[in-house]
Amino acid sequence: MRRLAALLAALALVLVALAPALASAAVVRYAVLIGNNEGAADEGALRYAERDATRVAEVLRALGGFHDENTVVLLGRDADALRRVLISINDRIRSATRGADQAVLLVYYSGHADADALHLGDERLELEQLRQLVRGSSADFRMLLLDACRSGALTRVKGARPAPTFDVALEERLRGEGLVFLTSSSANEDAQESDALRGSFFTHYLVSGLVGAADGDGDGDITLAEAYRYAYEHTVRASSRTLQGTQHPTFEFDVRGQGGVTLTQVASVARGRARLRFPTGRTYLVFAGGPEGAVVSEVGAHDVARVVNVKAGRYFVRGRARDHLLEGTITVASQTTRTVDDGSLKRVEYARLARKGGGARAVAHGPVLGYQLRTALTPGSSLCHGARVGWSAETRWVGVAATFGFCRAGFDADRLVVTADDYDLDAAVTHSFDLPIVSLALGLGGGVNLLRQSFETAGFAPPRTTVAGHVSALLALQWGLPRGFYLITSVAAQVTFFPLQRGNDERASVTAALGVRPLFGVGKWF
Repeated sequence: MRRLAALLAALALVLVALAPALASAAVVRYAVLIGNNEGAADEGALRYAERDATRVAEVLRALGGFHDENTVVLLGRDADALRRVLISINDRIRSATRGADQAVLLVYYSGHADADALHLGDERLELEQLRQLVRGSSADFRMLLLDACRSGALTRVKGARPAPTFDVALEERLRGEGLVFLTSSSANEDAQESDALRGSFFTHYLVSGLVGAADGDGDGDITLAEAYRYAYEHTVRASSRTLQGTQHPTFEFDVRGQGGVTLTQVASVARGRARLRFPTGRTYLVFAGGPEGAVVSEVGAHDVARVVNVKAGRYFVRGRARDHLLEGTITVASQTTRTVDDGSLKRVEYARLARKGGGARAVAHGPVLGYQLRTALTPGSSLCHGARVGWSAETRWVGVAATFGFCRAGFDADRLVVTADDYDLDAAVTHSFDLPIVSLALGLGGGVNLLRQSFETAGFAPPRTTVAGHVSALLALQWGLPRGFYLITSVAAQVTFFPLQRGNDERASVTAALGVRPLFGVGKWF
């Protein structure tokens, strides 16, 4: 946190050092956005780097004042193409700003990299060369954004490695000269992608901040300091939960003069745009179209800003509480503000989340314990009472469970008291249907049994142990409880196959017995 405080203090100096003395001068904005999923031959292809570059371009055009004719998007191109475009843009800026106009240049890259170079397929572009191409531009303010592994070497802090994308825009009033380098990770860290977000952590949170979530003071202008702070804090928090480890964005600045740097403006709602307003207290994810769509924005549980500026249209909203989700589809019309009402969203318990394909987890799993009984296998025997314990797992489409059960029955016959113990291992495969209050599961199972009979008699009767097998059809109901717990009741129609020896006959024949096995228990999902 001391490091973050120092970084934010430095960024505040950027804002002070860039307050405009030529407020009347027009500011023309140029952007080059590069995305490349492919790296060197020994590097796995990224999934979302090119998509992230496209997202950044869309935000800059819609909310940052970057016009189409001044915005170049390069997807899957080589190092030579990138050099040519940067040189060409620099020439345009030099010619266009000979008068009173001021210029802003934003260069953004998402893809593979190491501490020394960008990896554009099999080609390399040295970071120092890229740095000089940006620094050497005649634009009044230049910004280089790298969402790549080991990109932190550019700022000479710590490091990073291959990753996705990141975005930025600038304000109408600029003064003096400025140069800012921002990276998604330190020099010895990996920049990470997320399948759930369909993009990199850093670019996702940067874009979320730029469309409104970073507007901490509520003035409708997303400044460089606000966007960076939002992306930094959320990237650190989200990546700290990953196997790869925490990812720390970095920056370096060199500015002269005065001015204010506004990256996007979200207060006004242009034609084709709309605003979504969210309640406080929980995190909300906004998906384009439906639950399988791309993540458009995120508003954190502790974010002060609760309004985001998005395209008008249809969205799927998912709110995350501690022990449940709130989900629903909403439509927002052009040039309107829609308040998301929790009452209009459907509550989904986390115990049922995996089956619904929610983004919080792909698989829910955990223990189950219950009381069971089974009807008699042989005439005259009592009900078999006992317990069952096991572990179950649920995905969106299928559930599997492995359980161990024990029950005891008995009967009396001709001066003989028989105690029958049944130990069994069972595996079942189910498919669940989420109903308004409960989940209904149907499935098939089977397993092996160890049947042991012991005898009390005036004479000598040794115990008898038999190995058997069973198949079953299963119906189960689950009621969700807080914190992932649930109640379960199930009924299995079970056919047990076992050898039966009659009287003094030494030969045993296989007998099938139809039984019913109810269970009442409790489980926990992780």
